[in-house]
Amino acid sequence: MKTLFRFCVFLAQCITLGLAAAFVASVVSPGLVERVRHALGEPPAALPAGPPVHATEEVPSVAQSAPNHPANVEAEHAAGAENMTVSYAAAVARAAPAVVNIYANKVVTTRQYLVPTNPVFQRMFPGIAIGVPQKRATQSLGSGVIVNADGYVLTNNHVIQGAEEIQAVLYDGRAEHASVVGTDAETDLAVLKIDARNLPTIAVADKTPLNVGDVVLAIGNPFGLSRTVTMGIVSALGRQLKLSTYEDFIQTDAAINEGNSGGALVNAYGELVGINSNIFSPSGGSVGIGFAIPVGTAKAVLDEIIAHGHVVRGWLGAEYRDASAMQQPCAEQGTCVVGVYDKGPAALAGLRPGDVLLTLNGEPIANQLELRNREASMAPGTKVELGGMRGNSPLKLDIVLQERPQRQTGG
Repeated sequence: MKTLFRFCVFLAQCITLGLAAAFVASVVSPGLVERVRHALGEPPAALPAGPPVHATEEVPSVAQSAPNHPANVEAEHAAGAENMTVSYAAAVARAAPAVVNIYANKVVTTRQYLVPTNPVFQRMFPGIAIGVPQKRATQSLGSGVIVNADGYVLTNNHVIQGAEEIQAVLYDGRAEHASVVGTDAETDLAVLKIDARNLPTIAVADKTPLNVGDVVLAIGNPFGLSRTVTMGIVSALGRQLKLSTYEDFIQTDAAINEGNSGGALVNAYGELVGINSNIFSPSGGSVGIGFAIPVGTAKAVLDEIIAHGHVVRGWLGAEYRDASAMQQPCAEQGTCVVGVYDKGPAALAGLRPGDVLLTLNGEPIANQLELRNREASMAPGTKVELGGMRGNSPLKLDIVLQERPQRQTGG
C-alpha cells in the first residue's frame, strides 16, 4: 500500500509540474503552444465566437488623420463630423510651411547707475548715472504667418518693435530680409514683406465659426525651436486683458511660449483661426493659458495696412466704460463716459463725462467693447447719432467721426 501511495503522490507532482511548465511557456512565448500543436498534427484552437461580419460591411479604421483639404471646405467639415480624428498630421502639413521664424535685431542703450546703500540717500538719490552709455545688440525671437503669395507676413507688433533689422527664416530653410509695411499698436499686430518666390500660404478660416471646445494647433518658434506644434482646445472666446485698445482674444490651452508670438493658431483642418500673441503665467512659461488674436481682426488690420500703411479707424473722441463695471455704477446698462478729448468729435458735439450711452444709430450698445469696435469700423467723416441719458434726462447727439489718432509706441 505504501508503494502505491508513493506512486500516486509522485504522479500528482509530475502533473502539477507539467501544468506549471506549460503555463510559464504560454506566458513567455504565447505562440509556442500553437507551434507544438501544429507539430503534433492537431488543429489550431478555435477562437471565441463573436458577432458575424458580413463581407460587404465596411469596418471603420481607428487611426484616421485630419482629412485632406478639398475645394469644398463645408463638405469636408460635414464628413469630418462622422469620422473620429486622432491625428492632425495633415493639418500640420497644410499649415506649417506658411509659418516663418522671425529674428528681430535691435540695439539697446544701457548705462550703469550708482545706487547709495543708505536708505535715506536712496530716497533722495535713487540712482546716479556713471560712465558713458553703452550700446549692445540684442535679438528677439518670434514667429510670423505668410498670408498671401505676394510675401505679406502677419506677426505681433511687440516682436519687431524697435528692430533695426528683421530676418524671416522660411520652412524650407531660406533666410529672407523682411521689411516693415506697417504696424498697429492698438491690436499688437504688424505686417512685414519678404521678396521671395514660391512662397507657401495658409488657408484662412473666415467662413468657419470657432467654438469653445474646438481643437486648435499652435505652430511657431518657441525658444528658437522652429516648427514646433502644440495642441489644445479653444478654452474661451472674447477675452479682454486690457493690454491693448481693441481686444477680443481667443483663449487656448495649447502651449504658447516665448518665440510663439506672431505664429499661427489653426483648426483641425489647418486653417488659420488666430495669431498667437500672449500668455498668462506667473513663472514666464506656459501654464495652459494662452491668447491669440482672432483671424477676423488680423485680416482687417492686414487689409488696412496694405491699402493705407496704417489702420484707419473712426473715432468718437471719448473714453467710456461699462456701466456695470464702474465702482459707483452710473446706470444699470450701457456705457458711461469717463473722459472727453478736447476739440475731439464728442467735445464738439457737447458730450460730457458722466453721460450714459445706450444706443448708436438707434441700435442698443451692449458694452464698451462692442461700442469701440462699431466706432472703429466706421469711416472718418461718418455722422452718427448717440442716444442715452444725462442725469434723469434723455440725451441725443449727432457726432461726426474723425480719424482715430495713431497710438505711438517707443522703440
